[in-house]
Amino acid sequence: MIQKNSPSPIYHQLEEEIKGAIQNLELVPGEMIPSEKEYTEKYGISRMTVRQAISNLVNGGYLYRQRGKGTFVAQQKLERPLQGLTSFSKDMISRGLEPSTRFISFTEINADHDLAAKLDVEAGAPIFELERVRVADRLPMAYERLFISKNLALDLTEEIAITSMHDYVEKTFGLKIQHDQVIEAAIAQKKEAEMLEVVEGAPVLLIERRSTLDTNQPLGLVRSVYRADRYKFEIDLERLS
Repeated sequence: MIQKNSPSPIYHQLEEEIKGAIQNLELVPGEMIPSEKEYTEKYGISRMTVRQAISNLVNGGYLYRQRGKGTFVAQQKLERPLQGLTSFSKDMISRGLEPSTRFISFTEINADHDLAAKLDVEAGAPIFELERVRVADRLPMAYERLFISKNLALDLTEEIAITSMHDYVEKTFGLKIQHDQVIEAAIAQKKEAEMLEVVEGAPVLLIERRSTLDTNQPLGLVRSVYRADRYKFEIDLERLS
């Protein structure tokens, strides 16, 4: 219940009320929560207060919004370890989820200065770009843009790029691929929001992973935008003596 005379802010009390409903399974994952108007009428509080509580729960990963549909209860965030490299499909299957990929485009573009530096090619050099959305149980999880040097993969086709580009490169060149990656917090830009079915400005995790051959030759770059309400990364740290 909402206690209007309590020193605890009303929006925080409403947050706890909704969290309790989720924890007690009164609201289950995938279920749409009551509208702002319903909460306003039920508790006799302002719509602005309700909106703040819901926004905080969305940012905290308890709820998620679908444009034009409403606000829904989120699944528990998926934890992905940072050690090692596991494919998205294998990772989702291990969690009992059904993975799929929504192909967007496969095109040849000219490398800008940033991509040229990271792929060790001349600015303006032709490179391949693959766009796709990674999906789990029909819910978008990540929007990916993969860039690969054309001079290292002249015979790369759309079909190969969509299925297993790394397998293709390792078998073609007989070389192993190494990776390094950077993770940072960001907000969803317009296209990213559309692809992930979140509101523009929603919190996301931006991951940039660069692949190199064991000759130290840069091969490709993947820029992935993960929904922060569905994903979190974990790492085990050892204390240094």
